[in-house]
Amino acid sequence: MSLAWLSIAALILAVTLSCTTAVNIGILSLSLALVIGVWVGDMSTAAVLSGFPTSLFTTLLGVTLLFSIAECNGTLSRITSRAVSLCRGHAGILPMMFFMVGFFISTIGAGATPASALLAPPAMAVAGRAKIPPLLMAVMAGNGVLAGTLSPFSPTGIVANGVMQQIGLGGVEWYTFGFNAFAHALVGFGTFFLLGGLKLFKRETHELLTDAAALDPHSGEIMENSHWITVAGISVFIILVAGFSMDVGMVGLIIATVLVLLRTVDETEAIKNIPWRVILMVTGVSVLISLLNETNGLELITMGIANVATAGTINPIVAFAAGLISVYSSTSGVVLPAFLPMVPSLAEQLGGMNPLNIAWAMSVNASLVDLSSLSTVGALYIASAAPGTDTRKFFNSLLAWGMSMTVIGALLSKLMFG
Repeated sequence: MSLAWLSIAALILAVTLSCTTAVNIGILSLSLALVIGVWVGDMSTAAVLSGFPTSLFTTLLGVTLLFSIAECNGTLSRITSRAVSLCRGHAGILPMMFFMVGFFISTIGAGATPASALLAPPAMAVAGRAKIPPLLMAVMAGNGVLAGTLSPFSPTGIVANGVMQQIGLGGVEWYTFGFNAFAHALVGFGTFFLLGGLKLFKRETHELLTDAAALDPHSGEIMENSHWITVAGISVFIILVAGFSMDVGMVGLIIATVLVLLRTVDETEAIKNIPWRVILMVTGVSVLISLLNETNGLELITMGIANVATAGTINPIVAFAAGLISVYSSTSGVVLPAFLPMVPSLAEQLGGMNPLNIAWAMSVNASLVDLSSLSTVGALYIASAAPGTDTRKFFNSLLAWGMSMTVIGALLSKLMFG
C-alpha cells in the first residue's frame, strides 16, 4: 500500500474511532502520523512534527485561558444572571434573551462548550418554572451559543480561520462568522415559531422565580473588583483584536497573565479548566493532515469527491458530509482541520469554482448539527433539564433535531452559497 493510501486509512481510522469510542483523536492522530511517517515513510521525527500548528496552539491557549479565568472567578455567571433578570415574568422573551446572551458570550471568545455550561442550568431551570417546552428553550439557547462559535475570538472560529489562512482563504473571518450567525438565527427562530413560541407571548408567568439567586449560585452576589478587572481585560482584548488587528493568541495570553498577576483568580483552577482535550484533538489531527498533504493523500480524497460531484452539487454534498460526521465527532477537533484543507484542490478540479463557498458550506453545516444530543452542547442541556422532564424523550428530540440539520443545512448551503 502506498504511503498516500496508508495516510488516508489512518485518517479514516482516527475519525471512525472518534465517533465510536472515547479515545482522543488528537493523540491517536499524532501517534499514527509518527508511526507512518517515521517507520513507513522513512521521515525524521522532526519532519513529521513540523506539521504541529504552533501558532494555532498559542491562539487556542491564550483565548481559552482568558475565558477560563472569567468563568472560574464568577464574572461570566454574574453577567448572565443579570441579563436573565431583565426578562422577569415575560415567558415569550426568555428564550430570545437566552439566544442573545449565548450569542454574545460565545462571540466574545468563550466558545460553545463553556458558554453552554454557563447558560444551560439557568435556561432549563427557567424553562421548567415558566412552563416553556424544554426543546424550544434548548434550541434557542443552544443555537444562540453556536451562532457565535465561528467568531474570530471563539476557539472553533480560531480553528476554522486558522486552517483557511493556511490554505490561502484568509481575511474573511467576519464573513464566516456572519454566515454562521445567520444560519443559526434562521433555524433557531424558525424552530421557535414552529414549536409554538408565539403562544408564550400571550401569557406572563407569575410562578417564574425571578430571584436571581434561585437560578445561579453567584447571581445574588455583587460585582467585586476582580470581576470588574476581568471585564476590563476582556474589553481590552476585543478592542485590540477587532480594532487594531493584533494577534488573538498573543493578546489573550498577555491579558490572561496580567489577570493572574492581579490575583483575580486561582491560577491552578484556571489552567485546569482549559479545554486541553480539545486542544490536543485539534493539534494532533493537524499533524496527521500535514502528513496526508505531504504524501498526496489529500489529493486522492479530493479527486474521489470531485468524481461524484458537480459545480452545482458540491456545496450541499460537502455540507451534508461535514454535518453527518460532526453529529458524531468534534467540529473543531475533527471536521474542520481534517476536511477544510481539501477545499482548494476540490474547487480547482471542479472547474475553478470559488473555494470560499465550499469552505463556508462545510463550516456552517458542521456547526449547525452541534446541538445534537450526542454533542457536548446538547448533552449539557439534557443534563440541566428541570425536574419532571422526560429526559429520554428530550434526548431523542435533540438527536432528531441534530440529524435533521444535516439535510436542512445542506439545502441551506445550496441557497446561501450556490
